[in-house]
Amino acid sequence: MQYLHTMVRVHDLEQSLNFYCDLLGLKEVSRKDVEKGRFTLVFLAAPDDIERAKKDQAPMLELTYNWDPQTYRGGRNFGHLAFRVENIYELCQKLMDNGVIINRPPRDGHMAFVRSPDNISIELLQKGDSLPPEEPWTSMENIGEW
Repeated sequence: MQYLHTMVRVHDLEQSLNFYCDLLGLKEVSRKDVEKGRFTLVFLAAPDDIERAKKDQAPMLELTYNWDPQTYRGGRNFGHLAFRVENIYELCQKLMDNGVIINRPPRDGHMAFVRSPDNISIELLQKGDSLPPEEPWTSMENIGEW
């Protein structure tokens, strides 16, 4: 068995691409507009996974954008997406500076949770050892669900 991708439906493709690519740092690997089905598929990969994603089509995140408005009901039963990051403090600061709520701050220098524009829970994990505890993160409370 081989893990291929996780698909999430998105309401606003540009807003989602801004979140996943511009803020989180994923890269677009491929895009397919399906006129007959009236949807767009965009496959994203982490920078260190680009070559493998192009070769094996894995591991990737598939954003599915339906052209006709739809209501999606989701919840924590989906679970979350997880990404290993170079510096959890720097990424969380970048996300906060761009209006993203840090639902579970990286108080331990190792793990944080945020939500995508479509309310998908995203876990951020520090690469390697945890960073030393640092303000303002150590004093921040959880916000909402994560």
